[in-house]
Amino acid sequence: MSDFGKIFKAYDIRGRTDIGELDAAGARSIGAAFARFVGATRIAVGRDCRDSSPAIAGAFIEGITGQGVDVLDLGEVATDTVYYVSGSEDVPGAMITASHNPPEYNGIKLCRESAAPVGHDTGLQEIRQMAEQGVDVADSSGSVASFNGTAGYIEHLFSIVHGPAISDLSVAVDGGNGMAGVVLPEVFSRISAGLTPLYLEPDGTFPNHPADPLNPENLVDLIALMETEGSDLGVAFDGDADRAFFIDDRREPLSGSTTTALIARWFLAREPGATIVHNLITSRAVPEIVSAAGGTPVRTRVGHSYIKQVMAETGAVFGGEHSGHYY
Repeated sequence: MSDFGKIFKAYDIRGRTDIGELDAAGARSIGAAFARFVGATRIAVGRDCRDSSPAIAGAFIEGITGQGVDVLDLGEVATDTVYYVSGSEDVPGAMITASHNPPEYNGIKLCRESAAPVGHDTGLQEIRQMAEQGVDVADSSGSVASFNGTAGYIEHLFSIVHGPAISDLSVAVDGGNGMAGVVLPEVFSRISAGLTPLYLEPDGTFPNHPADPLNPENLVDLIALMETEGSDLGVAFDGDADRAFFIDDRREPLSGSTTTALIARWFLAREPGATIVHNLITSRAVPEIVSAAGGTPVRTRVGHSYIKQVMAETGAVFGGEHSGHYY
């Protein structure tokens, strides 16, 4: 049985599957507890490409349907697709992934309707307690239906960014053999920017390098490709494609703080005076640039569940973390 005391973290669930820290039985219990906690009639579930993800996702879904709750099965998707479906369909969501961790890990990211975060202070501990105690099966089972969330997510991306604005760029992209490969080919097929792909084939063993762009060693292949192709921009994604790091035309990696400041300035040009949220380990330049651009900087704790909560409370138009998460 899963080691709940070890795998429940501050803002998600994560542990090794090869030694049983997270197993199918535990995933089933967590699914049932999550369904009981959110009290919804439908829940969206996606997964990454790790070898263990089909079994963990399947057991998690069994736990949900055992509570009489229907499941929108998104299949293999980027984590942000789950959040998009949570908002567009007004349903809670779950993503089976261990993000940038090695292949032997897996985990679960949870959210309520409209992608409201579920973290340590917003339900994760209650879910753990219910999972440990066990939840009685309902009298009737819920259904499972396949749901294409990626198409809608891509349309949402184009509602934010004007594709032709980057049409003159040549872009090299390293998907890290993760879930970016599910989204990016379709995105680039709709704009005229030149795409040079690297490791876009989803492979849960991550055979070329760890899917962790925060480590400079994992950017070496991308920078070499940029040199060969003469690319204007490089982008590296993590395993579940919810983090991105950028390489400029001088082949220099941009920090998450730099990217946060640049994107914040772009948003503020469109929405003067808006609120921008950043976490407490971003550079001091971030709030300075936000203020200089006429915006209101708000600092928060590290972690997606915390920054999303503050964004909702303040009505922020954008949030960024030094780790390469952007919201």
